Amino acid sequence: MELLIHNYLNSFSTLLLVLVIAAMLYILSKGADILVEEAVSLSLHLGVPKAIIGATIVSLGTTLPEATVSVLAAINGNPDLALGNAIGSIIADTGLILGIAALIGELPVDRLVVERQGKIQILCGFLLAVVCLPFLSGGKGNISQWVGGLFLILLAFYLYISMKWTKTSDGENVSEESIKEEETDTFVEEKRPIYFQLLKLAVGIALVIASSKILIPAVQITAIRIGIPQSIIAATLIAFGTSLPELVTAVTAVRKGHGELAIGNIVGADILNVLFVVGSAAAVTSGGLNVPSNFYKLQIPAMLIILLFFRFFSANGKKEEISKKEGLLLFINYILYVILNFTWR
Repeated sequence: MELLIHNYLNSFSTLLLVLVIAAMLYILSKGADILVEEAVSLSLHLGVPKAIIGATIVSLGTTLPEATVSVLAAINGNPDLALGNAIGSIIADTGLILGIAALIGELPVDRLVVERQGKIQILCGFLLAVVCLPFLSGGKGNISQWVGGLFLILLAFYLYISMKWTKTSDGENVSEESIKEEETDTFVEEKRPIYFQLLKLAVGIALVIASSKILIPAVQITAIRIGIPQSIIAATLIAFGTSLPELVTAVTAVRKGHGELAIGNIVGADILNVLFVVGSAAAVTSGGLNVPSNFYKLQIPAMLIILLFFRFFSANGKKEEISKKEGLLLFINYILYVILNFTWR
């Protein structure tokens, strides 16, 4: 099937391929949106606390595009696309998305998120950088299959501890009035039969997988034609496209006065990009994920720099929000990263 799709897309003009990529990125993000919406709707229908669903399924849903693209790329023998997409998504989430969110509205800092998930976020970034080092794999950068399996075990532990933190959290409780308000906003979803909700959930998953199967070969062909390495395309265009769910969530949350949700979603997404996206992509390939040499010059350092910037801005105990100036610095960091990708070969 993949070969048929590749051969068919290869007959398209470059302009048409660019349009196909744009369309698939759009479908990819919409599929993830449907998945997240139906997961939350199911939580209401089944009586599972939405706080737990938000801390786990929502983050998993918004990172599903990255995971799907990376796993399929790894299976098809394109590890640089898989790893570049994961690292690029962390950079886009933390630099571009939080930067924009801080610029367009208030971005309050949730102390519990910063002290718990925030520490895991920065540790995951450094863990990924360490396992990419050449001396750990005989002189050539490689994230082995067993490391991918270890990441998935850490993912399971992270999800478990997140649920436990949610249940024991001393944070603000949701009033009955706000619950009724939320239920009013989603009364259509709640009153639908559960089998219809499950069907829409399956449609969302199918859209993500199907669009990814078309997106990967379209990007490969386009990258070859215009002479840009796949790793760079993965870390910029694809990473931005697969980060659209996080971008839409963050912008919507800020515009509605719930900026703390944007920070929580991005912190969770960064963690999952390491443990879920890289872990699953490495685990499905016997040879693991090879790390292109250019990643040591730009991709990995840029990821660590942006994560450290965000950690510095958010971990200050005296701070109540990420300021617009700090948001601008995060945004500028992302723009510089994109520019360097296309000028520093």
